Amino acid sequence: MALQIGLFILTFLFVFVIYELFLVRKAKKNKAKKKPVEVQYLVNRYHIDLKKVNYKKLLNVISFVSSLDIAIVVTIISLVDNMFLQLALGFVTIFIVILISYDIVGKVYQKKGMKKDV
Repeated sequence: MALQIGLFILTFLFVFVIYELFLVRKAKKNKAKKKPVEVQYLVNRYHIDLKKVNYKKLLNVISFVSSLDIAIVVTIISLVDNMFLQLALGFVTIFIVILISYDIVGKVYQKKGMKKDV
């Protein structure tokens, strides 16, 4: 049990740092040019208005959620010994976890009134 908790924490921290260094900081500099896929997904699916949102905070939320998603999936697949099952389980769970987590993020931003006016 302690091994899985340690793996979760290390994976989360590693992915979070990498995500912050290479994706979030780059996106903050190029706000007007190209938006990360996660931002585009939230805008298209949940009609989030980027003019109403603190963009830096949104990028930090995305970084946190993505790191959490990956850490959850890595921890889950580490419980299985068979490599083929790990790949299959990882492939299925990553989509489920990402869809659930971004659904929560999108609905939270909608409830805060960050939705585009139609």
